[in-house]
Amino acid sequence: MNIEDLIGNFQIIGSNQDAEENNYKGTLSLSLDPNNRIKAKWLINNDQLQTGTGFFRDNILVINFKYQGEDSQTYKGVAVYRCLSKDLLDGFWSEKHGNPMYLGKERGFRINEVVN
Repeated sequence: MNIEDLIGNFQIIGSNQDAEENNYKGTLSLSLDPNNRIKAKWLINNDQLQTGTGFFRDNILVINFKYQGEDSQTYKGVAVYRCLSKDLLDGFWSEKHGNPMYLGKERGFRINEVVN
């Protein structure tokens, strides 16, 4: 698999970095910048936008992400995905100020675009 195989949109499901493992759903859009690095954009629960940049090697995708919280603070973290196929991502993530005893979890399923 190569980096170009990952470009597109994914439906995501995940759980947060806490003891309750609060679940969420959303979308993840992956594209490439001019230097062939990954650009990522998440939309979580239809209202929280997160962005990131990353790289890909040996079917592992690593993305440094950030977002603005409800308290107007910027939060940062890293997400790591095993690319099981070009259509399935299995990952975990951690925020800098998240609970260090837990990791968030996330799976991505490619959204197949319908062409008319």
